[in-house]
Amino acid sequence: MKSSKAQIYAKYHKISTIRFEDQQLTSFSGLLIFQLLFKQIDLKNKLKNCFSHVTKFPSFKHHLIVMLLIIHLILGFRRLREVNYYRDDSLVLRLMGLKKLPDVSTISRSLAQMDVQSIDNLRRLS
Repeated sequence: MKSSKAQIYAKYHKISTIRFEDQQLTSFSGLLIFQLLFKQIDLKNKLKNCFSHVTKFPSFKHHLIVMLLIIHLILGFRRLREVNYYRDDSLVLRLMGLKKLPDVSTISRSLAQMDVQSIDNLRRLS
């Protein structure tokens, strides 16, 4: 089922404050540090520029899929199916700027649709 933009995208700008006290944080709360890092290096816009030549706009754009894969690796996961372990985690969604994560099939399809120029741009950015 295709989702609307309002169902997918969310705007998060404020960086949460880290306090060392008893809190109700998820096991992925360390992502708060990466949220600040990604903002300082402007990662989302740099990834977006890698796909600026693409004219087809899927619900989950290619730069978000790549960013999800980066977060996936940071969290220590290797297989795409393991996205289901953190699908509803509020910190992951906040870091991505989304209200929901793509399904594994959507991620696979998006990776298959990436062209040579996009991959070259990503390699240069890396």
